[in-house]
Amino acid sequence: MAVYVLLAGCGPSVNRYLLIEASLRAQDPKGADAIVAVAEKDYGSKSRVLYGMDRGMTLQLAGDYQQSNAVLEQAEEELDRLYTRKIRTETLAFMTNDTALPYEGDPYEQVLINVLKAVNYAVLGQWQDALVEARRIDHRLNVLSDRTKEKNAYREDGFARYLSGILYESTGDVNNAFIAYRNAYETFEATRAWSHTAVPSQLRADLLRTAEALHFTQEMAEYQHVFPSTRWETSQALQHLAQVVVISYNGRAPRKEDLFLDLPISLDALQLVLLNRGFSQANQHSNRGVDTVLYGLNGHVVRVALPRLVPQKTHVPVDTVSLIPDNGTRVTLNTELVHNVTALADKALAERMAGITAKALARAATKFVAAEATTRGSQQLAGKDAGPWVGLLVGLLTKGLAVASEEADKRSWQTLPDEIHLARVWVPPGRYQVQNRLVGESHDPLEPEAMQTLSLGPGQTAVLLQRVMP
Repeated sequence: MAVYVLLAGCGPSVNRYLLIEASLRAQDPKGADAIVAVAEKDYGSKSRVLYGMDRGMTLQLAGDYQQSNAVLEQAEEELDRLYTRKIRTETLAFMTNDTALPYEGDPYEQVLINVLKAVNYAVLGQWQDALVEARRIDHRLNVLSDRTKEKNAYREDGFARYLSGILYESTGDVNNAFIAYRNAYETFEATRAWSHTAVPSQLRADLLRTAEALHFTQEMAEYQHVFPSTRWETSQALQHLAQVVVISYNGRAPRKEDLFLDLPISLDALQLVLLNRGFSQANQHSNRGVDTVLYGLNGHVVRVALPRLVPQKTHVPVDTVSLIPDNGTRVTLNTELVHNVTALADKALAERMAGITAKALARAATKFVAAEATTRGSQQLAGKDAGPWVGLLVGLLTKGLAVASEEADKRSWQTLPDEIHLARVWVPPGRYQVQNRLVGESHDPLEPEAMQTLSLGPGQTAVLLQRVMP
């Protein structure tokens, strides 16, 4: 772990996330958190929110739930301050690149801040604090829905609504639980085409159970018609049992990389671009230093950088969790996909791409015009004899700088998983050992002394978290 920390402190951000991944694969979440902690200054003042997001997740994985919430709370407060962004910062970003802007995160990432806080409180058994976060989720999504005009844009969150329903029902608020479940169901149905997330089978049972408990006859009949094969238990049948909720973070969140578009504005520049980069964009990792010199000397190439999403999909579609009682029958449950982070990231980038592209083109054109004016002005000041050489040198500096400074904003919440899975079950009170197995994997089960032990009383709820990194 000491080597990871040392490297994380002096390497670029890409190395930081590779080291975090290596720690998580080695089942060392505290090492992953140490990597983020030691790199706090490397995030810089423009990425305070991103640091809070990354650190909040790694602290949660390390089991430090109180500190995780403290860091996530700071990130949320920073978000509120960023709504009053300064014009000066916008101008700097326009003349360089969007990394000069404070990172606010995509809307789905902002919602996940409150989701993680709610989960932390639930794991700690601080249910009233968890409900505060559920109400914050509701407020954030309502504001987002009011602000978002596009019908098919991200404006609701099925997983966030579903988690809120679980929290409400676990504290006896069946009415709000039903409302949250209904909102979750409608969101899963409405977003299925792009989120690639079906309505969880457990949510169907939850809707039937809470509708029956509230004597909502019409809704009950409607859901029985829509879910004819769903099996479920009444709230009365479950009241003396204990509940276990498993939340599994699977795989790695997508990352972003630069997609460079080199736009020639003369025939010789076109030939240079084709020779340097080929007839396609396959060579995305060309030497940027060489590009800067070549295009700076030519003076007629405008570079535009756009972000491109690189998925890192998980290979584990289902996690199987077994609850082994001291006396009695083993209870086995399979998790279901409830949150496709990669699909959300893809949707968020697609919704912003038109604006990003227009801004990048305008920025590149402005930088080129400014460099051209500076070059010609220097030539005139140098006189007839020295003008060509001065122009060449100044053009290399100004136009090369315009190319070199072009970079897409590749920041994102990379400590998130690719997918979030969930399972929910009610069991008789007692003591249980928790055993995890990945479907399709040949891992040996954990040794008994390494397994987590639960002691559950009647009506009690336990929330279990796990990180899966295949």
